[in-house]
Amino acid sequence: MPESTCQERLRSLRAARSPDQRAWTRTVTTCGGTGCQASRSMDVVEALRAELTARGLDETVRVRVTGCHGFCEQGPILIIDPANVFYCHVAVDDVAEIVAHTITEGNVIERLLYTDPVSGKRVVTEAEIPFYRHQDRVLLAQNRQVDPEDIGDYLAIGGYGALTKVLDGMTPEAVIEEISASGRRGRGGGGYPTGRKWAQCRAAKGDPKYVVCNADEGDPGAYMDRSIL
Repeated sequence: MPESTCQERLRSLRAARSPDQRAWTRTVTTCGGTGCQASRSMDVVEALRAELTARGLDETVRVRVTGCHGFCEQGPILIIDPANVFYCHVAVDDVAEIVAHTITEGNVIERLLYTDPVSGKRVVTEAEIPFYRHQDRVLLAQNRQVDPEDIGDYLAIGGYGALTKVLDGMTPEAVIEEISASGRRGRGGGGYPTGRKWAQCRAAKGDPKYVVCNADEGDPGAYMDRSIL
């Protein structure tokens, strides 16, 4: 596919979402995972959006609902950027105070901070919390930057870059070779090499071909676009 219809289009979409072209001065990120939703996180989100609208801040403060942050026992969780203030066990009744004191004035609300059970110290930022501090995230490294219902977030962090490279002229064999060279493996079972799996499927005789995909656990090694077969 010509670059003008693929890679250039992707670059223009990313540019439209670049930080210097957004009006947001603050971003409030909340966990939308099952654990936090069970603790009424979506009620908090609804109240937050209503409060921001009532104060005329809905055009400058973004509310982003993301995937699970991992610290389910502390939900609902809110993170306010750019200060990276981490609030936990947030309730609907806390929303007005958060908007007035933290979002508007930049002040930290002590009672909503995480308390380290060992030291008894209140922690302001996510990076200071022992649960997160000792983690080296790979697959979830950009979780806080992406609302799964907003494709623009994914584009802004580099999403679909590999797809445009493939569509720009790579052969199926070249795609499989690159996947093999990457060392990618399935996350479940025996960690079967993805490149080998794709190569075996392409070499299988018969047309049309069918792929039975176990999508449990979101295994990135299991998915296969049948167009490469």
